[in-house]
Amino acid sequence: MTTYLAFLRAINLGPTRKFPKDDIRRVVEDAGFEGVETHINTGNVRFDTGMRSRSRIEEKLEAAFLADRGFDVPTVAFTTDEFARVAAEAAELSADRPGLVRHYVYLLKDELPAERVAEVEAKRSDVGEMVVRGRAAHALMGEGYQGGQVDPLGAAPLLGVATNRNLNVVTAIAAKWC
Repeated sequence: MTTYLAFLRAINLGPTRKFPKDDIRRVVEDAGFEGVETHINTGNVRFDTGMRSRSRIEEKLEAAFLADRGFDVPTVAFTTDEFARVAAEAAELSADRPGLVRHYVYLLKDELPAERVAEVEAKRSDVGEMVVRGRAAHALMGEGYQGGQVDPLGAAPLLGVATNRNLNVVTAIAAKWC
């Protein structure tokens, strides 16, 4: 059995995309996964499985979520070792930039090709910069960042299927599950 962490995209936004964490846990268990736990109500779930293919795990979860909710729920999965590396890289990037106002970690379904990485990392301004590491893209916001801006660097459309979490959530999940 391998432990995976899955991150659900675009849930609990508005009145029509509700997916409470207790329902997420139930659906993941009903899909045949074991040791299921959730963390806060933003679509973070931990589970154990004998399945080895990340893409098949994501497909199985997405099918189960669609069947239960009636809307698509893009899902990005990492092993605990993979996610621990994401969290460590995030901590290192933040430590190297002591003036950060906000650090968002975009968790990517697929690793970006080199030319797309260059395009994403070119999205820098007085607001901040983007740094890509494997299946994570880090939005590192400096003093020019105004809270509440969803995508101030305009990088999100370049990332493919992705969901983001702030550094505090990434750190808490890694400490709890990795």
